[in-house]
Amino acid sequence: MSQQVDLADAVIATWKTSHRVTVFFFEHLPSGLWPMAVPGTSRKTVRMIAGHIHNARCMWIKMLGRNHGIRAPKSVNRQTVTRRELVRALERSSHGILELLELGINQGGRIPASGVAWLNLPVDVVHFLAYIVAHEGHHRGQIVLLARQTGHRLPIEITGGLWQWSKRAKEAT
Repeated sequence: MSQQVDLADAVIATWKTSHRVTVFFFEHLPSGLWPMAVPGTSRKTVRMIAGHIHNARCMWIKMLGRNHGIRAPKSVNRQTVTRRELVRALERSSHGILELLELGINQGGRIPASGVAWLNLPVDVVHFLAYIVAHEGHHRGQIVLLARQTGHRLPIEITGGLWQWSKRAKEAT
């Protein structure tokens, strides 16, 4: 007979694993790619995409959490953020995302969003989690593809490591 899974615990664990995948990626991304310009854009770099991930987390924390005492961490400067600064910032924004998820879990599965002027997604915790995970996965994949397209194919330890969720889950606990 299979064991029952606590959905609230699974939501929290899933976020921690996804966050760890994102941090793993930026910890191992070759330094030479950090300032690389994104082809077809006038000024966007890999560094800016990386900073956007943290800043998007901050936007959601601010928008959904401010009425509930959840403070958003400071955004990073996408033009100057270093790898070390980003990893520290991602830890802070991960904590805020966890607070939003826990708020929603404690409110019966929905993140209270009254007074929020703009929302492009349902605010039940499962939809919110899926949205945030998909957003970060999109940008990690974008960077992997940019590296390939510009002749900087990433080592299998990095690209394969993005899919080692069991290993990342153990690192996240």
